[in-house]
Amino acid sequence: MTHNPISQKTFTRDDIDWVWVDLDDTIWDFKNNSWDALAMVYHEAGLDKAFNDVDSWRNIYLENNHRLWTLYNSGAITKEFLMMERFRVILVNAGYSDTDARKLSPKLSDIYLDRLAAMSRLVPGALQLLNHLRDKDYHIGIISNGFYEVQYRKMQSSNITHYFETIVLSDDIGVNKPDVRIFNHAVAKAQTTANRSIIIGDNPTTDIIGAINAGWNAICFNHNGCNESPTPTQAIEITHLDEALALLQ
Repeated sequence: MTHNPISQKTFTRDDIDWVWVDLDDTIWDFKNNSWDALAMVYHEAGLDKAFNDVDSWRNIYLENNHRLWTLYNSGAITKEFLMMERFRVILVNAGYSDTDARKLSPKLSDIYLDRLAAMSRLVPGALQLLNHLRDKDYHIGIISNGFYEVQYRKMQSSNITHYFETIVLSDDIGVNKPDVRIFNHAVAKAQTTANRSIIIGDNPTTDIIGAINAGWNAICFNHNGCNESPTPTQAIEITHLDEALALLQ
């Protein structure tokens, strides 16, 4: 746990009505599910002709995809641009003509998103957390920047949809975290207030700073110290989802 004084705070149902959780890499194991889905793309699309091995393909993709998602979360690029460019750029760099890369990219995207959405691996402790929150009578919601057509399938594949009373996706309203408008939309949809909402998320910028700016409480899930940005001092930091059980009584 962080040594910030706020780390000693706990919440009860008297304090908080809604616990909102980010989906990817907070409860649904995006990192490992994506790693497996990218291997399927490599083999199904015959990318061994352009890349030395599956790991080089995955690492190049992940670096480019991370760059594009940073731009997308800030509103600098569109969803459509991201979905094309995350494949097109690396195909061109691997020797494809731009014309061929533009033809192949949508096919790779379809394979990847279909295989990814079928994955069911959860982050360790996710089910225990969701069951704990339900047993404590919290309302549980999802707030995610992921794509509509994929996020619902992820939840269905991992059999967790039934835990959530309200699901708010950036695709639904055209606004990404950390924009406060998506957080304001969430509390309005749930008919609650910012001070009676708390988020559990793994991204200090999109999840945590966005929520704090909207007046929410926040728990930053820092997976064993792997988050790229520091946890804001206004948030509680945890390194395993089990730690959230003691914070939400």
